[in-house]
Amino acid sequence: MLQSKMKRAVYLLLALGALMPLSAGRAAEPAKPMTTTNKTELATVGGGCFWCLEATFELLPGVKSVVNGYAGGQKENPTYEEVCSKTTGHAEVVQIEYDPQVVSYEKLLEMFWEIHDPTTLNRQGNDSGPQYRSVIFYHNETQKQAAEKSKAAAQKQWGGRIVTEIVPLKKFYIAEKYHQDYFRNNPNQAYCQMVIRPKVNKVEKKLKEPKH
Repeated sequence: MLQSKMKRAVYLLLALGALMPLSAGRAAEPAKPMTTTNKTELATVGGGCFWCLEATFELLPGVKSVVNGYAGGQKENPTYEEVCSKTTGHAEVVQIEYDPQVVSYEKLLEMFWEIHDPTTLNRQGNDSGPQYRSVIFYHNETQKQAAEKSKAAAQKQWGGRIVTEIVPLKKFYIAEKYHQDYFRNNPNQAYCQMVIRPKVNKVEKKLKEPKH
């Protein structure tokens, strides 16, 4: 409950422009094609607050960029407030541009299962609502098959039933500017310290472990 209250307070400050100059009421922009080469691919996943996913996936070698946004809903160009109203059908997601020669799609999914709880329906900790659902948006049939295989493997590691959706990506909308690089820009903010920092520490520790 404390985390939820803090997060609501942060969003209020953001909406009032207290933390960043961009207004929170501005509509999300349809995603422009990300700069890619033959060496990069895209992955799109959701698992709770996109601030958390962004901060952790950025740590992986081979990840070129992580963009926060919305996917899976019906409304065109949704704003953050509309997504939080639970009426648009969108989930908070990250779109990851990565080099498959350095990190595979399967490795990204392994990280995905570790940095959120895929057994809680429409909830991560005190953050609740369909916008926080666990979901993998696949870009092609190869990703779909890899996601289904990865989910089956992850299920063996979890006590509860995994509720993660695996669905095709139709449209991805980039979130408002103040949502991008949030942890990097606000490392001492209370939500970052209490919720995001432990996830970042966990990933950093895992990445330092010797490879077998």
